[in-house]
Amino acid sequence: MRIRDVMTTDVVVVEPDTPAREAARLLAGRGFTALPVVDAFGGLAGVVGEAELLRDRLPQDPRWLVHGEPAEARQQPAEVVAQVMRKPAVTVSPNADLAEAADLMLQHGVRSVPVVHEGRLVGIVTRRDMLGAISRADRVVEAEIRNRLGVVGGPRRWKVAVTGGKVSVVDKGGSATERHVADVLIRAIAGVTDVEFTTEPVPAGG
Repeated sequence: MRIRDVMTTDVVVVEPDTPAREAARLLAGRGFTALPVVDAFGGLAGVVGEAELLRDRLPQDPRWLVHGEPAEARQQPAEVVAQVMRKPAVTVSPNADLAEAADLMLQHGVRSVPVVHEGRLVGIVTRRDMLGAISRADRVVEAEIRNRLGVVGGPRRWKVAVTGGKVSVVDKGGSATERHVADVLIRAIAGVTDVEFTTEPVPAGG
């Protein structure tokens, strides 16, 4: 499965000169953990997350200070996103394998990865997107497979069964090329974890 099959293309973004408080409001209101920062040409300039926006923004509560103890000195909080944004730990292309993005998220400890094509932000893929992909009901996955395979050799050529995301396909035909096309189409469907083909012998004289 490719990232383009599950990524979100309608991405909420901010610009370098977006007020930091506005970016924080977007994170809190949308339930995100990070926002891509784009320049005037749609290029990915950076990423800003919860940690960056919270830095130096919450003063110490004076009620908890020992009498006469000075409050901890803090820097002036950032006014705009450009002052706190960071370079993304990793980016991926729309054609990258979804498993690759999952490995990168775990490796770098991030919950989302910007999707970039030719230097421009085209989407974002999150852990939630991946969970949605692998948790689709088998009957929904099977129906989509049957629909797609209907254009490859006709709907009666294939017998399809899906159990726990694993797809078993009985091929009544004999074209290796068409089977390869079918394999590619099936693996691109969200919820598919594995594909196995078997061939049904063609009756003598058929």
